[in-house]
Amino acid sequence: MITEPLLINKNPKGGIRTLPFIIANEAFESMASTGFMPNMILYLCREYNMKITEGTNVLFFWSAASSFLPILGAFLADSYVGRYLMIGFGCITCLLGMVLLWLTTIFPHARPVACDYPLRDSCESATGSQLMLLYLAFGLMSLGGGGIRSSSLAFGAEQLEKRDGIKSKSECALKSYFGWYYVSVSASSMVAVTLIVYIQDNLGWKVGFGIPAAIMLLSALCFFLASPFYVKSKANTSLLSGLIQVLVASYKNRHIKLSLPQAAEERYHHREGSVRLVPSENLRCLNKACIIKHPEQDLTLDGRASDPWSLCTVDQASSMDRHVSRNFEIPAASFCIFTIITMTLWVGFYDRILLPLASKIKGKPCQLSLKQRMGIGLLFSTASMAAWAITETVRRRIAIDEGLSDDPRAVVQMSAMWLLPYLVLSGLAMAFNMIGQTEFYYSELPKSMSSIASAFLGVGMSAASLVASLIMNAVDDVTRSGGKQGWIPSNINKGHYDHYFWLLSALNMANFVYFLACCKAYGPCRVEVRKALDNADGMQEEC
Repeated sequence: MITEPLLINKNPKGGIRTLPFIIANEAFESMASTGFMPNMILYLCREYNMKITEGTNVLFFWSAASSFLPILGAFLADSYVGRYLMIGFGCITCLLGMVLLWLTTIFPHARPVACDYPLRDSCESATGSQLMLLYLAFGLMSLGGGGIRSSSLAFGAEQLEKRDGIKSKSECALKSYFGWYYVSVSASSMVAVTLIVYIQDNLGWKVGFGIPAAIMLLSALCFFLASPFYVKSKANTSLLSGLIQVLVASYKNRHIKLSLPQAAEERYHHREGSVRLVPSENLRCLNKACIIKHPEQDLTLDGRASDPWSLCTVDQASSMDRHVSRNFEIPAASFCIFTIITMTLWVGFYDRILLPLASKIKGKPCQLSLKQRMGIGLLFSTASMAAWAITETVRRRIAIDEGLSDDPRAVVQMSAMWLLPYLVLSGLAMAFNMIGQTEFYYSELPKSMSSIASAFLGVGMSAASLVASLIMNAVDDVTRSGGKQGWIPSNINKGHYDHYFWLLSALNMANFVYFLACCKAYGPCRVEVRKALDNADGMQEEC
Protein backbone atom coordinates (compact mmCIF):
# COMPACT_ATOMS: atom_id res chain seq x y z
CA MET A 1 0.00 0.00 0.00
CA ILE A 2 1.36 3.41 -1.01
CA THR A 3 0.90 6.16 1.53
CA GLU A 4 1.17 9.85 0.71
CA PRO A 5 4.30 11.28 2.39
CA LEU A 6 2.48 14.37 3.61
CA LEU A 7 0.00 12.19 5.51
CA ILE A 8 2.65 10.36 7.48
CA ASN A 9 4.73 13.42 8.38
CA LYS A 10 4.77 13.38 12.17
CA ASN A 11 6.46 16.78 12.44
CA PRO A 12 3.70 19.42 12.56
CA LYS A 13 6.08 22.35 12.80
CA GLY A 14 7.44 24.61 10.08
CA GLY A 15 6.11 24.77 6.57
CA ILE A 16 4.56 27.55 4.54
CA ARG A 17 2.22 28.67 7.32
CA THR A 18 5.16 30.15 9.27
CA LEU A 19 6.53 32.21 6.38
CA PRO A 20 4.02 35.12 6.54
CA PHE A 21 5.08 35.77 10.15
CA ILE A 22 8.79 35.71 9.29
CA ILE A 23 8.35 37.90 6.22
CA ALA A 24 6.15 40.35 8.15
CA ASN A 25 8.73 40.52 10.93
CA GLU A 26 11.55 41.53 8.56
CA ALA A 27 9.33 43.81 6.43
CA PHE A 28 8.07 45.79 9.44
CA GLU A 29 11.57 45.97 10.93
CA SER A 30 12.92 47.26 7.63
CA MET A 31 10.11 49.80 7.39
CA ALA A 32 10.74 51.06 10.92
CA SER A 33 14.53 51.26 10.58
CA THR A 34 14.41 52.86 7.13
CA GLY A 35 11.83 55.37 8.36
CA PHE A 36 14.38 56.88 10.74
CA MET A 37 17.26 57.24 8.30
CA PRO A 38 16.30 59.80 5.58
CA ASN A 39 15.51 62.71 7.92
CA MET A 40 17.99 61.83 10.66
CA ILE A 41 20.60 64.33 9.44
CA LEU A 42 17.97 67.08 9.79
CA TYR A 43 17.07 65.88 13.29
CA LEU A 44 20.69 65.94 14.41
CA CYS A 45 21.41 69.36 12.90
CA ARG A 46 18.20 71.09 14.02
CA GLU A 47 17.49 69.41 17.36
CA TYR A 48 21.02 68.59 18.54
CA ASN A 49 22.69 71.66 16.94
CA MET A 50 25.27 69.54 15.13
CA LYS A 51 27.20 70.78 12.12
CA ILE A 52 26.70 68.89 8.90
CA THR A 53 30.10 67.19 9.09
CA GLU A 54 29.54 66.21 12.72
CA GLY A 55 26.04 64.88 12.06
CA THR A 56 27.18 63.02 8.95
CA ASN A 57 29.99 61.39 10.92
CA VAL A 58 27.46 60.15 13.48
CA LEU A 59 25.36 58.66 10.69
CA PHE A 60 28.44 57.09 9.09
CA PHE A 61 29.34 55.31 12.33
CA TRP A 62 25.72 54.28 12.89
CA SER A 63 25.57 52.89 9.36
CA ALA A 64 28.89 51.09 9.88
CA ALA A 65 27.60 49.43 13.06
CA SER A 66 24.27 48.52 11.40
CA SER A 67 26.12 46.94 8.46
CA PHE A 68 28.72 45.05 10.49
CA LEU A 69 26.62 43.62 13.33
CA PRO A 70 24.61 41.24 11.06
CA ILE A 71 27.82 39.33 10.31
CA LEU A 72 28.44 38.97 14.05
CA GLY A 73 24.83 37.94 14.56
CA ALA A 74 25.09 35.38 11.75
CA PHE A 75 28.22 33.87 13.29
CA LEU A 76 26.61 33.59 16.73
CA ALA A 77 23.38 32.17 15.26
CA ASP A 78 25.15 29.53 13.17
CA SER A 79 27.65 28.56 15.86
CA TYR A 80 26.07 29.02 19.29
CA VAL A 81 22.56 30.36 19.96
CA GLY A 82 20.49 29.39 16.91
CA ARG A 83 18.48 31.59 14.56
CA TYR A 84 15.23 31.75 16.56
CA LEU A 85 16.88 33.14 19.70
CA MET A 86 18.96 35.56 17.63
CA ILE A 87 15.88 37.01 15.89
CA GLY A 88 13.96 37.20 19.18
CA PHE A 89 16.84 39.02 20.84
CA GLY A 90 17.02 41.39 17.87
CA CYS A 91 13.31 42.21 18.02
CA ILE A 92 13.41 43.17 21.70
CA THR A 93 16.67 45.11 21.46
CA CYS A 94 15.66 47.03 18.33
CA LEU A 95 12.31 47.94 19.87
CA LEU A 96 14.03 49.29 22.99
CA GLY A 97 16.35 51.43 20.85
CA MET A 98 13.48 52.91 18.83
CA VAL A 99 11.44 53.69 21.94
CA LEU A 100 14.49 55.37 23.47
CA LEU A 101 15.02 57.48 20.33
CA TRP A 102 11.33 58.42 20.34
CA LEU A 103 11.64 59.54 23.98
CA THR A 104 14.33 62.06 22.97
CA THR A 105 11.59 63.89 21.04
CA ILE A 106 9.20 63.81 24.03
CA PHE A 107 11.41 65.18 26.80
CA PRO A 108 12.99 68.61 26.12
CA HIS A 109 15.85 67.96 28.54
CA ALA A 110 17.02 65.09 26.34
CA ARG A 111 18.14 67.68 23.73
CA PRO A 112 19.99 70.99 23.80
CA VAL A 113 18.11 74.27 23.52
CA ALA A 114 16.82 74.84 19.98
CA CYS A 115 18.87 77.26 17.90
CA ASP A 116 18.25 79.30 14.75
CA TYR A 117 20.08 77.68 11.82
CA PRO A 118 21.94 80.76 10.44
CA LEU A 119 23.45 81.39 13.89
CA ARG A 120 24.93 77.88 14.10
CA ASP A 121 28.31 79.02 15.53
CA SER A 122 26.63 80.45 18.65
CA CYS A 123 24.40 77.44 19.31
CA GLU A 124 24.56 75.43 22.52
CA SER A 125 26.06 71.98 21.99
CA ALA A 126 24.52 68.81 23.36
CA THR A 127 25.82 67.66 26.76
CA GLY A 128 27.61 64.38 27.31
CA SER A 129 24.55 62.76 28.90
CA GLN A 130 22.31 63.90 26.03
CA LEU A 131 24.67 62.46 23.45
CA MET A 132 25.05 59.25 25.48
CA LEU A 133 21.28 58.77 25.43
CA LEU A 134 21.19 59.38 21.66
CA TYR A 135 24.10 57.04 20.93
CA LEU A 136 22.62 54.35 23.20
CA ALA A 137 19.43 54.45 21.11
CA PHE A 138 21.44 54.16 17.90
CA GLY A 139 23.49 51.29 19.36
CA LEU A 140 20.44 49.30 20.47
CA MET A 141 18.81 49.75 17.07
CA SER A 142 21.97 48.58 15.27
CA LEU A 143 22.38 45.62 17.62
CA GLY A 144 18.76 44.56 17.27
CA GLY A 145 18.70 45.06 13.52
CA GLY A 146 21.84 42.96 13.22
CA GLY A 147 20.18 40.13 15.12
CA ILE A 148 17.11 40.14 12.86
CA ARG A 149 18.74 40.69 9.47
CA SER A 150 21.47 38.14 10.11
CA SER A 151 19.09 35.23 10.52
CA SER A 152 15.66 36.11 9.13
CA LEU A 153 16.19 34.90 5.55
CA ALA A 154 17.93 31.67 6.60
CA PHE A 155 15.37 31.04 9.36
CA GLY A 156 12.53 31.19 6.84
CA ALA A 157 14.33 28.82 4.49
CA GLU A 158 14.87 26.50 7.45
CA GLN A 159 11.08 26.11 7.80
CA LEU A 160 10.97 24.56 4.29
CA GLU A 161 13.95 22.24 4.65
CA LYS A 162 13.84 18.43 4.80
CA ARG A 163 12.67 16.99 8.12
CA ASP A 164 12.42 13.33 9.06
CA GLY A 165 13.58 12.46 5.56
CA ILE A 166 10.58 14.23 3.98
CA LYS A 167 10.56 17.60 2.26
CA SER A 168 7.92 19.91 3.68
CA LYS A 169 7.42 21.62 0.32
CA SER A 170 9.00 21.63 -3.10
CA GLU A 171 11.95 23.74 -4.15
CA CYS A 172 9.47 26.03 -5.92
CA ALA A 173 8.13 27.05 -2.52
CA LEU A 174 11.64 27.98 -1.41
CA LYS A 175 12.24 30.09 -4.52
CA SER A 176 8.86 31.73 -4.06
CA TYR A 177 9.78 32.53 -0.46
CA PHE A 178 13.01 34.28 -1.49
CA GLY A 179 11.09 36.31 -4.06
CA TRP A 180 8.36 37.41 -1.67
CA TYR A 181 10.95 38.13 1.01
CA TYR A 182 12.84 40.64 -1.13
CA VAL A 183 9.63 42.12 -2.58
CA SER A 184 8.27 42.75 0.93
CA VAL A 185 11.52 44.39 2.08
CA SER A 186 11.59 46.65 -1.00
CA ALA A 187 7.93 47.56 -0.58
CA SER A 188 8.42 48.37 3.10
CA SER A 189 11.38 50.61 2.24
CA MET A 190 9.25 52.51 -0.27
CA VAL A 191 6.56 53.08 2.37
CA ALA A 192 9.22 54.26 4.82
CA VAL A 193 10.81 56.86 2.55
CA THR A 194 7.44 58.23 1.42
CA LEU A 195 4.70 57.94 4.03
CA ILE A 196 6.81 58.01 7.21
CA VAL A 197 9.04 60.79 5.89
CA TYR A 198 5.96 62.80 4.89
CA ILE A 199 4.55 62.40 8.41
CA GLN A 200 7.84 63.58 9.94
CA ASP A 201 7.89 66.66 7.73
CA ASN A 202 4.27 67.62 8.39
CA LEU A 203 3.40 66.31 11.88
CA GLY A 204 6.75 66.72 13.61
CA TRP A 205 9.32 64.48 15.23
CA LYS A 206 7.13 63.15 18.06
CA VAL A 207 4.61 61.54 15.73
CA GLY A 208 7.21 60.88 13.02
CA PHE A 209 9.46 58.88 15.37
CA GLY A 210 6.61 57.32 17.34
CA ILE A 211 5.14 55.58 14.27
CA PRO A 212 8.35 53.59 13.45
CA ALA A 213 8.52 52.50 17.10
CA ALA A 214 4.91 51.27 16.89
CA ILE A 215 5.71 49.46 13.62
CA MET A 216 8.67 47.76 15.31
CA LEU A 217 6.34 46.60 18.11
CA LEU A 218 4.10 45.09 15.43
CA SER A 219 7.16 43.42 13.90
CA ALA A 220 8.08 41.77 17.20
CA LEU A 221 4.49 40.60 17.78
CA CYS A 222 4.35 39.05 14.30
CA PHE A 223 7.45 37.02 15.02
CA PHE A 224 6.60 35.80 18.52
CA LEU A 225 2.96 34.92 17.70
CA ALA A 226 4.07 31.99 15.55
CA SER A 227 6.68 30.69 18.02
CA PRO A 228 4.87 27.38 18.70
CA PHE A 229 4.94 26.53 14.99
CA TYR A 230 8.58 27.29 14.14
CA VAL A 231 11.27 24.71 13.47
CA LYS A 232 14.00 25.77 15.89
CA SER A 233 17.22 24.04 14.95
CA LYS A 234 20.00 24.17 17.50
CA ALA A 235 23.44 25.40 16.58
CA ASN A 236 25.93 22.56 16.93
CA THR A 237 28.96 23.69 14.97
CA SER A 238 31.36 26.48 15.84
CA LEU A 239 32.69 28.12 12.69
CA LEU A 240 35.46 29.76 14.73
CA SER A 241 36.69 26.42 16.04
CA GLY A 242 36.39 25.01 12.51
CA LEU A 243 38.65 27.77 11.19
CA ILE A 244 41.20 27.15 13.93
CA GLN A 245 41.03 23.41 13.20
CA VAL A 246 41.93 24.09 9.56
CA LEU A 247 44.95 26.15 10.59
CA VAL A 248 46.12 23.56 13.15
CA ALA A 249 45.58 20.60 10.79
CA SER A 250 47.38 22.42 7.96
CA TYR A 251 50.35 23.02 10.25
CA LYS A 252 50.44 19.36 11.33
CA ASN A 253 50.38 18.23 7.68
CA ARG A 254 52.87 20.87 6.52
CA HIS A 255 55.43 18.25 5.42
CA ILE A 256 52.99 16.52 3.04
CA LYS A 257 53.54 17.24 -0.62
CA LEU A 258 50.40 18.33 -2.43
CA SER A 259 49.45 16.59 -5.66
CA LEU A 260 47.16 17.95 -8.35
CA PRO A 261 43.68 18.14 -6.83
CA GLN A 262 42.06 16.40 -9.78
CA ALA A 263 44.57 13.52 -9.59
CA ALA A 264 44.33 13.01 -5.85
CA GLU A 265 40.71 13.96 -5.19
CA GLU A 266 40.07 10.78 -3.25
CA ARG A 267 42.68 11.81 -0.67
CA TYR A 268 40.67 14.81 0.50
CA HIS A 269 38.25 14.31 3.39
CA HIS A 270 34.60 15.32 3.05
CA ARG A 271 31.64 14.49 5.25
CA GLU A 272 29.12 11.88 4.17
CA GLY A 273 26.30 13.43 2.15
CA SER A 274 28.21 16.63 1.41
CA VAL A 275 29.02 17.82 -2.10
CA ARG A 276 32.56 16.91 -3.12
CA LEU A 277 34.38 19.95 -4.48
CA VAL A 278 37.75 20.14 -6.18
CA PRO A 279 40.16 21.85 -3.74
CA SER A 280 40.89 25.47 -4.58
CA GLU A 281 44.21 26.58 -6.01
CA ASN A 282 44.04 29.69 -3.79
CA LEU A 283 45.86 29.28 -0.44
CA ARG A 284 46.74 25.71 -1.38
CA CYS A 285 48.64 25.23 1.88
CA LEU A 286 45.28 25.04 3.69
CA ASN A 287 44.27 22.07 1.51
CA LYS A 288 46.61 19.98 3.67
CA ALA A 289 44.03 20.23 6.46
CA CYS A 290 41.68 17.79 4.68
CA ILE A 291 44.23 15.27 3.38
CA ILE A 292 43.57 11.69 4.49
CA LYS A 293 46.93 10.13 5.37
CA HIS A 294 45.68 6.86 6.90
CA PRO A 295 41.99 6.11 6.23
CA GLU A 296 41.74 3.51 9.00
CA GLN A 297 43.09 5.95 11.61
CA ASP A 298 41.88 9.31 10.33
CA LEU A 299 38.20 8.40 9.79
CA THR A 300 35.49 7.02 12.06
CA LEU A 301 32.88 4.50 10.94
CA ASP A 302 30.42 7.28 9.96
CA GLY A 303 33.00 9.07 7.81
CA ARG A 304 33.86 11.84 10.27
CA ALA A 305 37.38 12.97 11.12
CA SER A 306 38.61 11.19 14.24
CA ASP A 307 40.88 14.14 15.20
CA PRO A 308 39.62 17.50 13.79
CA TRP A 309 42.47 19.40 15.45
CA SER A 310 45.18 17.50 13.35
CA LEU A 311 27.39 63.05 2.83
CA CYS A 312 23.74 63.77 2.33
CA THR A 313 21.24 64.30 -0.48
CA VAL A 314 18.64 65.72 1.95
CA ASP A 315 20.29 69.15 2.37
CA GLN A 316 20.76 69.48 -1.38
CA ALA A 317 17.17 68.51 -2.22
CA SER A 318 15.73 70.77 0.51
CA SER A 319 17.40 73.80 -1.11
CA MET A 320 15.76 73.08 -4.50
CA ASP A 321 12.20 73.35 -5.81
CA ARG A 322 10.50 70.04 -4.97
CA HIS A 323 6.97 70.84 -6.19
CA VAL A 324 5.33 68.40 -8.59
CA SER A 325 2.10 70.43 -8.55
CA ARG A 326 0.95 73.71 -7.08
CA ASN A 327 -0.23 72.12 -3.83
CA PHE A 328 2.16 69.20 -3.35
CA GLU A 329 5.90 68.92 -3.01
CA ILE A 330 8.02 65.83 -2.48
CA PRO A 331 9.71 65.71 0.95
CA ALA A 332 13.46 66.12 0.58
CA ALA A 333 14.17 62.83 2.34
CA SER A 334 11.80 60.92 0.04
CA PHE A 335 13.90 61.40 -3.09
CA CYS A 336 15.81 58.20 -2.35
CA ILE A 337 12.67 56.31 -3.41
CA PHE A 338 13.78 56.85 -7.01
CA THR A 339 16.87 54.77 -6.25
CA ILE A 340 14.76 51.94 -4.80
CA ILE A 341 12.31 52.06 -7.72
CA THR A 342 15.16 51.99 -10.26
CA MET A 343 16.79 49.00 -8.58
CA THR A 344 13.49 47.09 -8.38
CA LEU A 345 12.49 47.80 -11.98
CA TRP A 346 15.93 46.90 -13.34
CA VAL A 347 16.01 43.55 -11.53
CA GLY A 348 12.66 42.62 -13.06
CA PHE A 349 13.62 43.91 -16.50
CA TYR A 350 16.98 42.09 -16.44
CA ASP A 351 15.57 38.72 -15.34
CA ARG A 352 12.28 38.70 -17.27
CA ILE A 353 13.00 40.66 -20.44
CA LEU A 354 16.66 41.36 -21.19
CA LEU A 355 18.13 37.90 -20.53
CA PRO A 356 15.38 35.97 -22.38
CA LEU A 357 15.62 38.40 -25.30
CA ALA A 358 19.43 38.14 -25.49
CA SER A 359 19.24 34.33 -25.27
CA LYS A 360 16.65 34.25 -28.06
CA ILE A 361 18.78 36.45 -30.32
CA LYS A 362 21.93 34.37 -29.76
CA GLY A 363 20.07 31.08 -29.88
CA LYS A 364 21.66 29.86 -26.63
CA PRO A 365 21.47 30.67 -22.87
CA CYS A 366 23.18 33.98 -22.22
CA GLN A 367 23.93 35.89 -19.04
CA LEU A 368 26.40 38.27 -17.40
CA SER A 369 28.91 36.72 -15.02
CA LEU A 370 28.98 37.79 -11.37
CA LYS A 371 32.25 39.66 -11.88
CA GLN A 372 30.88 41.50 -14.89
CA ARG A 373 27.81 42.57 -12.95
CA MET A 374 29.88 43.82 -10.04
CA GLY A 375 32.21 45.73 -12.37
CA ILE A 376 29.32 47.35 -14.24
CA GLY A 377 27.88 48.39 -10.89
CA LEU A 378 31.13 50.15 -9.99
CA LEU A 379 31.08 52.05 -13.29
CA PHE A 380 27.48 53.16 -12.63
CA SER A 381 28.57 54.29 -9.16
CA THR A 382 31.33 56.41 -10.71
CA ALA A 383 28.88 57.95 -13.17
CA SER A 384 26.36 58.67 -10.39
CA MET A 385 28.89 60.71 -8.41
CA ALA A 386 29.81 62.64 -11.56
CA ALA A 387 26.12 63.41 -12.16
CA TRP A 388 25.79 64.54 -8.54
CA ALA A 389 28.79 66.86 -8.94
CA ILE A 390 27.34 68.43 -12.11
CA THR A 391 23.99 69.02 -10.41
CA GLU A 392 25.65 70.67 -7.42
CA THR A 393 27.75 72.91 -9.69
CA VAL A 394 24.59 74.22 -11.37
CA ARG A 395 22.67 74.55 -8.09
CA ARG A 396 25.47 76.48 -6.38
CA ARG A 397 25.87 78.88 -9.30
CA ILE A 398 22.13 79.66 -9.29
CA ALA A 399 22.17 80.21 -5.51
CA ILE A 400 25.03 82.71 -5.86
CA ASP A 401 23.36 84.50 -8.79
CA GLU A 402 20.15 84.86 -6.77
CA GLY A 403 22.05 86.30 -3.78
CA LEU A 404 21.27 83.37 -1.46
CA SER A 405 24.82 82.58 -0.35
CA ASP A 406 24.18 83.56 3.29
CA ASP A 407 20.85 81.72 3.60
CA PRO A 408 21.36 77.94 3.62
CA ARG A 409 17.61 77.31 3.95
CA ALA A 410 16.64 79.34 0.90
CA VAL A 411 15.08 77.50 -2.04
CA VAL A 412 16.76 78.21 -5.38
CA GLN A 413 14.83 78.41 -8.64
CA MET A 414 15.93 74.97 -9.78
CA SER A 415 13.89 71.80 -9.93
CA ALA A 416 14.97 69.01 -7.59
CA MET A 417 14.38 66.63 -10.50
CA TRP A 418 17.95 67.49 -11.50
CA LEU A 419 18.86 64.89 -8.87
CA LEU A 420 17.18 62.11 -10.85
CA PRO A 421 20.27 61.18 -12.94
CA TYR A 422 22.28 60.68 -9.75
CA LEU A 423 19.49 58.70 -8.06
CA VAL A 424 18.77 56.50 -11.10
CA LEU A 425 22.46 55.74 -11.66
CA SER A 426 22.79 54.89 -7.96
CA GLY A 427 19.89 52.46 -8.27
CA LEU A 428 21.53 50.76 -11.25
CA ALA A 429 24.82 50.57 -9.33
CA MET A 430 23.05 48.81 -6.45
CA ALA A 431 21.19 46.45 -8.80
CA PHE A 432 24.39 45.34 -10.49
CA ASN A 433 27.01 45.48 -7.74
CA MET A 434 25.21 44.77 -4.47
CA ILE A 435 23.02 41.94 -5.76
CA GLY A 436 25.99 40.55 -7.69
CA GLN A 437 28.09 40.61 -4.52
CA THR A 438 25.42 38.74 -2.56
CA GLU A 439 25.20 36.01 -5.21
CA PHE A 440 29.01 35.86 -5.33
CA TYR A 441 29.29 35.19 -1.60
CA TYR A 442 26.53 32.57 -1.72
CA SER A 443 28.19 30.73 -4.59
CA GLU A 444 31.76 30.89 -3.26
CA LEU A 445 31.19 30.11 0.44
CA PRO A 446 30.16 26.66 1.70
CA LYS A 447 26.52 25.95 2.51
CA SER A 448 27.32 25.71 6.22
CA MET A 449 28.03 29.45 6.14
CA SER A 450 24.74 30.52 4.50
CA SER A 451 23.85 33.02 7.23
CA ILE A 452 27.32 34.54 7.13
CA ALA A 453 27.24 34.69 3.34
CA SER A 454 24.01 36.70 3.45
CA ALA A 455 25.64 39.16 5.86
CA PHE A 456 29.01 39.48 4.12
CA LEU A 457 27.84 42.43 2.04
CA GLY A 458 27.27 44.28 5.29
CA VAL A 459 30.94 43.95 6.19
CA GLY A 460 31.86 45.85 3.04
CA MET A 461 29.16 48.45 3.72
CA SER A 462 30.44 48.85 7.27
CA ALA A 463 34.01 49.39 6.08
CA ALA A 464 32.71 51.80 3.42
CA SER A 465 30.96 53.91 6.04
CA LEU A 466 34.13 54.14 8.13
CA VAL A 467 36.26 55.03 5.10
CA ALA A 468 33.67 57.60 4.01
CA SER A 469 33.86 59.25 7.42
CA LEU A 470 37.67 59.25 7.24
CA ILE A 471 37.67 60.80 3.74
CA MET A 472 35.13 63.46 4.70
CA ASN A 473 37.08 64.46 7.82
CA ALA A 474 40.35 64.58 5.88
CA VAL A 475 38.83 66.72 3.11
CA ASP A 476 37.24 69.05 5.66
CA ASP A 477 40.51 69.49 7.60
CA VAL A 478 42.63 70.06 4.50
CA THR A 479 40.26 72.49 2.79
CA ARG A 480 39.70 74.47 6.00
CA SER A 481 43.43 75.05 6.58
CA GLY A 482 44.51 78.67 6.54
CA GLY A 483 41.14 79.91 7.77
CA LYS A 484 39.32 79.05 4.55
CA GLN A 485 35.62 78.19 4.33
CA GLY A 486 36.31 74.61 3.22
CA TRP A 487 34.51 72.38 0.73
CA ILE A 488 31.83 70.97 3.06
CA PRO A 489 30.72 73.63 5.58
CA SER A 490 27.30 73.72 7.26
CA ASN A 491 26.19 76.38 4.76
CA ILE A 492 25.87 74.38 1.55
CA ASN A 493 25.84 77.57 -0.56
CA LYS A 494 29.25 78.74 0.67
CA GLY A 495 31.06 75.42 0.27
CA HIS A 496 32.23 73.45 -2.72
CA TYR A 497 30.32 70.21 -2.44
CA ASP A 498 30.74 69.83 -6.19
CA HIS A 499 34.53 69.50 -5.75
CA TYR A 500 33.94 66.89 -3.05
CA PHE A 501 31.65 64.85 -5.33
CA TRP A 502 34.19 64.99 -8.17
CA LEU A 503 36.76 63.62 -5.73
CA LEU A 504 34.43 60.75 -4.83
CA SER A 505 33.87 60.04 -8.52
CA ALA A 506 37.64 59.81 -9.06
CA LEU A 507 37.98 57.47 -6.07
CA ASN A 508 35.21 55.29 -7.50
CA MET A 509 37.11 54.98 -10.77
CA ALA A 510 40.29 54.06 -8.87
CA ASN A 511 38.24 51.43 -7.02
CA PHE A 512 37.10 49.99 -10.37
CA VAL A 513 40.73 49.60 -11.48
CA TYR A 514 41.51 47.90 -8.15
CA PHE A 515 38.52 45.60 -8.69
CA LEU A 516 39.92 44.51 -12.07
CA ALA A 517 43.24 43.64 -10.44
CA CYS A 518 41.44 41.63 -7.74
CA CYS A 519 39.43 39.73 -10.38
CA LYS A 520 42.62 38.74 -12.18
CA ALA A 521 44.29 37.62 -8.96
CA TYR A 522 41.23 35.67 -7.74
CA GLY A 523 40.83 33.61 -10.90
CA PRO A 524 37.61 31.92 -12.05
CA CYS A 525 34.64 31.62 -9.71
CA ARG A 526 33.23 28.25 -8.71
CA VAL A 527 30.15 28.92 -10.81
CA GLU A 528 32.33 29.62 -13.85
CA VAL A 529 34.36 26.44 -13.31
CA ARG A 530 31.20 24.37 -12.86
CA LYS A 531 29.63 25.77 -16.02
CA ALA A 532 32.81 25.15 -17.97
CA LEU A 533 32.79 21.49 -16.89
CA ASP A 534 29.06 20.95 -17.41
CA ASN A 535 28.90 22.79 -20.72
CA ALA A 536 32.14 21.83 -22.43
CA ASP A 537 30.35 21.98 -25.75
CA GLY A 538 29.89 25.75 -25.38
CA MET A 539 26.13 25.82 -24.97
CA GLN A 540 26.35 28.37 -22.10
CA GLU A 541 27.75 31.77 -22.95
CA GLU A 542 28.38 34.92 -20.98
CA CYS A 543 27.15 38.10 -22.60
